[in-house]
Amino acid sequence: MIEEALSGLRLFNRGKVRDIYDLGDNLLLVATDRISAFDVILPTPIPGKGKILTALSEFWFGIIKDIIPNHLITTRIDQFPAACLPHREKLEGRSMLVKKSTPAPVECIVRGYLAGSGWKDYQNTGSVCGIRLPQGLVEASRLEQPIFTPSTKAAAGAHDVNITFDDMLTKLGKKRAEAMRDSSIAIYKRASDLAETKGIIIADTKFEFGLEADRVILIDEVLTPDSSRFWPADGYRPGKTPDSFDKQFVRDYLLKLPWDMKSPPPELPPEIVKKTHEKYAEALRRLTAA
Repeated sequence: MIEEALSGLRLFNRGKVRDIYDLGDNLLLVATDRISAFDVILPTPIPGKGKILTALSEFWFGIIKDIIPNHLITTRIDQFPAACLPHREKLEGRSMLVKKSTPAPVECIVRGYLAGSGWKDYQNTGSVCGIRLPQGLVEASRLEQPIFTPSTKAAAGAHDVNITFDDMLTKLGKKRAEAMRDSSIAIYKRASDLAETKGIIIADTKFEFGLEADRVILIDEVLTPDSSRFWPADGYRPGKTPDSFDKQFVRDYLLKLPWDMKSPPPELPPEIVKKTHEKYAEALRRLTAA
């Protein structure tokens, strides 16, 4: 875990999970062990979580690199700028040297199953983020086709807000918005097909994109337990809340507490920390197994 700034490097931004350092031509992304839920950073870290996120992101960036360019340059410390080398021990396994770009002000969410806020929306309206779905679906139903449901990208402590694709067109223009939508769905389909061969269902996931002068690129992390719902395929049954290999376990714990999701969040007890680490580690083990 890294909470203090790294000396000799310019801290550009501290996100919910990642610390970003400006290295001049490129950026250094450091995945800490922080965990957030309901857009709030929790006070208790999950040891080793940052290394799991980095390993999974590197794995997926390689799998999908032909669909859309991404920002990853390398995860090898010996290829980082010299100013990073004094921090080798802290950076090893949890950092990525990446290209600079302007983050798009939208999170790109793809849903293949009816879960979480999507299930609640469907129960109330028969739609998910304005997209009409067939009647009679139940919790965890598989959708006929994945749907694209963008949202705003909120700062730490604020809440994301669902928007329509038309809103996204207004924010980004037709070419960029369509490229982000089409790439998101293509990535989800490929990743979902691969994950199913490893016994994992990717129920939904979110992507972030960077804007360059003439193109968009995939940035941040990709297809991790922080950004996705991973369900064990052998326990999947439509109509019930599936078990998971992601932070839904933490969300479910917090929902049982008298916490309003606004006041300072509670500490996680040791057994919740241990179980969360085990779930993240199992997702990494299954997905990257030969």
